[in-house]
Amino acid sequence: MSCCCLHSYNNDEYMNTPTISRYRWTICSLLFFATTVNYLDRQVLSLLAPDLSREFGWSNSDYANITAVFQFVYAISMLFAGRIIDKLGTKWGYIWAIIIWSIGAIIHAYAVAMGEAANNILALAGIAAVPASVVGFMFARAVLAFGEAGNFPAAIKATAEYFPKKERSLATGIFNSGANVGAILAPLTVPWIAAVWDWQTAFILVGAVGFIWMVLWGIFYEKPENQKRLSAAEFAYINSDAPVETNPQSTEQASFSWFKLFGYRQTWAFTLGKFLTDGVWWFFLFWLPIYLGKQYGLKGTELMLPLTVLYSMTMFGSIGGGAFPMYFINRGYNAYDGRMRAMFLIALVPLVVLLAQPLGHISFWVPVLLIGLGASAHQAWSANIFTTVSDMFPKHAVASVVGIGGMAGGMSGVLMSKIGGWLFDHYGAQGEIATGYTIMFSICAVAYLVAWCVMKLLVPSYKPIKDL
Repeated sequence: MSCCCLHSYNNDEYMNTPTISRYRWTICSLLFFATTVNYLDRQVLSLLAPDLSREFGWSNSDYANITAVFQFVYAISMLFAGRIIDKLGTKWGYIWAIIIWSIGAIIHAYAVAMGEAANNILALAGIAAVPASVVGFMFARAVLAFGEAGNFPAAIKATAEYFPKKERSLATGIFNSGANVGAILAPLTVPWIAAVWDWQTAFILVGAVGFIWMVLWGIFYEKPENQKRLSAAEFAYINSDAPVETNPQSTEQASFSWFKLFGYRQTWAFTLGKFLTDGVWWFFLFWLPIYLGKQYGLKGTELMLPLTVLYSMTMFGSIGGGAFPMYFINRGYNAYDGRMRAMFLIALVPLVVLLAQPLGHISFWVPVLLIGLGASAHQAWSANIFTTVSDMFPKHAVASVVGIGGMAGGMSGVLMSKIGGWLFDHYGAQGEIATGYTIMFSICAVAYLVAWCVMKLLVPSYKPIKDL
């Protein structure tokens, strides 16, 4: 019997079936793998930044400009990535994204040569040259950002396709923990590769991993209605909280006005929630190695253990935070209201980051552990805020909304990076760089409570979109 025929059975027939296959978790595993690669690729530069800064004479502002280019391009690309993935479909949208970002990761190894070539072109036009290393790394970061912008819209869309609403935040928490695993693997591997070979080899080897994932995704992913490895019972379970799509193409080809999304409070709640909190994660991701170097003199392989511990903590935050709303959902709350209750409690945790600088004189482990708690809370928050989109919007619009919010989150990262770079140069020149970190950590600590209040004000209760 064909897969489509199997899927035509009534959902109720399978709701009480004790044995439902678990192929959906295979898809979740692939999303986890992709997100791991995504963060591994973007983390290489921050780990090599102290050595590269010494080699090329970068200031804090130079490094801030390089990271800001990634965040700016990522933000703008996110605005369109979701829409493109909704048009191309999850399978091919994801494949193209990882091809582009893997190439972007690899060409970091040739950044200086690319910068010199760019400066030669600028010289012909009579434009003053910028340091070749800065120009080259900016270009490489831009390519990486353009491709990486497709990861989360595609992953959230795949989750909406393969999981019922009650499991989506857990699935999102699991695949989102790949960000933490990538951040863990990076300090364990990148400094070692650079020490054994050189920094160029680190970019090349790490960047090449994405092509392995691409092959596996091509083999194992199909839309659920076309997935021959998916049983009828599991297909019915996936669609148990919504009508089964009668048109196999509807989730990919439904037509709607992209601009219409901006007319919904639900879009703005997600977008502002991302804008107010994503910059915190970007700051932790790109500036922690610099912070530990400036404040405590850690460098190279000395960064491996503290960063591994910190990002290991965030993995538990992502998975635990994704499962947390089930506590409220199992007590009768709908998915969105249960999620918002969980997010309020999660938003309280980053307040511990306020203690990172006052208690930092004890040992570098104090800020590492406190920031680890704050970063863990971010990942718990992230698993839930992403899932609010699939709570509220139909599947065919999920990636587009995620892209809009991702754009806002990326711009938040640009802002945080530029503010951080300016503060650290300003106070560093006065011999008071610790003051700059105190200000930044204070912003990070309160961001989530502010974001939760804004989201709750815009969408006080569950209001799904039905007219899109």
